[in-house]
Amino acid sequence: MSQDTLSEFVAATAAEFGIPGAAVGLWVDGREVFACHGVTSVDHPLPVDQDTLYVLGSVTKTCTATALMRLVAEGRVELDAPVRRYVPEFALPDEQAAAQITVLNLLNHTAGLDWRMILDTGEGDDALAGYVAGMAGLEQIAPVGARASYSQVGYNLAGRILEKVTGLPYEQAVATLLLKPLGMSNSVFAPAEAMTRRFAVGHNLDEDGTPVTVRQWKDTRANNPGGGIVSSVADQLRWARFHLGDGRAEGGDRVLPAEVLHRMTEPTVALQASTLGDAIGIGWFLRDVDGVRTVGHGGSANGQFAELLIVPERNFAVVVMSNAGPGGVPFNQTVVRWALRTFLGVVDRDPEPLPYDEARAREVVGGYENDAMTFTIGTDGAGLTLEVLIKPEIRAAADTELPSDYPPFAIGLLPGDADEYIVTDGALQGQRGFFTRDADGAVVGADLAGRLLAGPPPPPGEVRYGAAPAARGNG
Repeated sequence: MSQDTLSEFVAATAAEFGIPGAAVGLWVDGREVFACHGVTSVDHPLPVDQDTLYVLGSVTKTCTATALMRLVAEGRVELDAPVRRYVPEFALPDEQAAAQITVLNLLNHTAGLDWRMILDTGEGDDALAGYVAGMAGLEQIAPVGARASYSQVGYNLAGRILEKVTGLPYEQAVATLLLKPLGMSNSVFAPAEAMTRRFAVGHNLDEDGTPVTVRQWKDTRANNPGGGIVSSVADQLRWARFHLGDGRAEGGDRVLPAEVLHRMTEPTVALQASTLGDAIGIGWFLRDVDGVRTVGHGGSANGQFAELLIVPERNFAVVVMSNAGPGGVPFNQTVVRWALRTFLGVVDRDPEPLPYDEARAREVVGGYENDAMTFTIGTDGAGLTLEVLIKPEIRAAADTELPSDYPPFAIGLLPGDADEYIVTDGALQGQRGFFTRDADGAVVGADLAGRLLAGPPPPPGEVRYGAAPAARGNG
């Protein structure tokens, strides 16, 4: 497979999905291969290269988890220890939950914490401390340890553990523990550090399909542990190679013991009907694809999207970055699937949905919500649709520009009795989820991409984890 073939595929796929600028990196047959296409911005275009910085969103969680595992290896943190051992001021309305949540619960998304908390605590070194203080008003959405539910909040709290144990701001702690030892000189957090280098900006499409530059470049500083790293495709391929290795940097210095590094890719909790994976390790999603085990994580920012996938048994990695929605996610997934098929002969197929069933459809139709989004499933009598919207009050309260909402997607129910479904068109095509039921068999919640959304609130006097509270005390 020639460099030209990869470049031609990336260029054609970027055109198909309306991506102004993309960067792709492969580690295959013991060598690095890059294909960079297009421009950093439609307003002030510069060619994308392998050192162009992208906002990687939740791929950052792999850094936060690995930094904490270095502290575990040094005996400074215990995975099964309660968070309060390291952050004694941590509080929730549910005192029992606050006392029970462990470090591992944060890293494998089993703490029962909601997806996000809309709270801007500024850009100072006290941003994470203020964010954790705001959690005193955050209700649980599930009992501690009962299930996985993807949580940005949990990873931001994990970042505060790094601060408390090292005595350094989160960003400096990650740089000291990981970025500098691994030679990742093109990975930063602060806009002031990125602005002197070549960086991509996000885009969304206007009404006629033209890419328009978005004005919010990245999230608030308190969200850095869960989604704030800015990095290049070359640095991320170096990151992937580290996780394929034995815990040493390229120069031979030991960063993590091999057994600790490999523990991160061992299952800790199973996932149901999730495109993210079949299970969660420590900071990584684990998935079997066509009989081959993969390790990965994706991320999204405002008009920027990233995907990192590792195949340990084949010493293979693929990194994809793109800078436009809504095409960024399907573009990244298309490139990853092509790379797996082309270089490894591994085919990633979506399951086929069932024909429309009116009785089953009527059970799931309705509204669901979490702290930031509404999730509405409707039917026209011939098919099901899913509409995911950011809540109007969240948009109104936001100090920065939020991503545009997508039009409704078609979804189909999957075979079996597990109440699973798949998105069959649009920007989220291929995403899977499932519905949850109460003891009486009524549908009371829905999952999508590992995130729990609650259905209608229970009758007065009934306590039901997963039901959305009437108000949040998170500012």
